[in-house]
Amino acid sequence: MKAIIPVAGAGAKLRPHTYTQPKALIPIAGKTILSFIVDQLHAADITEFIFIVGYLGEKIQDYVKQTYPHLTCHFVFQTERHGTGHAIELTKNIVNNDEVFVVLGDTICEYDIKEVMASPYSMLGVKKVDDPRTFGVAEIDDEGFVTHVVEKPSIPKSNMALVGLYKIKETHFLFECLLHLFKQDIKTYGEYSLTDALDCMIKRGAMFKSFKVKNWFDCGKKDSLLESNATLLKKFGGTIHESVVAENSIIVSPVSIGPGCVLKNAIIGPHVAIGANTTVQHSIVRDSIIGSYTNLYEVVLDNSLIGSDASVKGLSRSLNIGDNTEIDFG
Repeated sequence: MKAIIPVAGAGAKLRPHTYTQPKALIPIAGKTILSFIVDQLHAADITEFIFIVGYLGEKIQDYVKQTYPHLTCHFVFQTERHGTGHAIELTKNIVNNDEVFVVLGDTICEYDIKEVMASPYSMLGVKKVDDPRTFGVAEIDDEGFVTHVVEKPSIPKSNMALVGLYKIKETHFLFECLLHLFKQDIKTYGEYSLTDALDCMIKRGAMFKSFKVKNWFDCGKKDSLLESNATLLKKFGGTIHESVVAENSIIVSPVSIGPGCVLKNAIIGPHVAIGANTTVQHSIVRDSIIGSYTNLYEVVLDNSLIGSDASVKGLSRSLNIGDNTEIDFG
């Protein structure tokens, strides 16, 4: 079994952070989004990974090589983005007809991965949503088999959304259907969709079973990212690195504070994740994500997302600041 993780997207909804950092490397609850995905798959004994990279792909490559030197990793560059179907097709020669587990690069979910891996069927992860029109949608029969999938339907016939988890056993079949989309120029919203390829497989006789995820953490936009950060910190409790220096400061759990951080006359938490080597002085920070090598001085931050190598001085309430930024409210 090989894992495929598409992380070539530009992350437009998380700008300005994704101008300088891939969305998959944005920190959440003390880890990157990508690490949550890779660690979960590796815990299920997957040791070979294919990363589809594009925008700022070298940063993903460097991060993976440094963090996971023990894994077998391939990097495929998607220089032009034509959809998830196009991205997956680029992995054909590396997949070589092996079974794959595809996880979209902004998908953090709670589910029984070992049970999914043990199933004799191909599997699609789903979760009930209030408004399925912005998702891929699965129609499911009484026995849990998927009978039809469609991308962002205007009139959904199901409220079961595809969450971005796909275990595919018949990969030769997958690449045949992708080729069919390309030859017939079948696009959805101007892109070659993995959902369309899966529906092609179902129509041609492939059997997919659905599995429900317990939780689905949305990391696509600032507000939902902060909400997911808070939920994951509550669940896992957060960590404070032993090297953190805290002088005359109060820490309200749960928080995650990385190595080399210095806190002086600060109140941190709850629901705060801070990267490595960041300094916070005379400040109050809650419900926020702060990057690495950042300096905060005399600020009050609530529901804020601050990038790495940033400097913020003065008084503020809610910010969304990218990397390498300097702001003085004095």
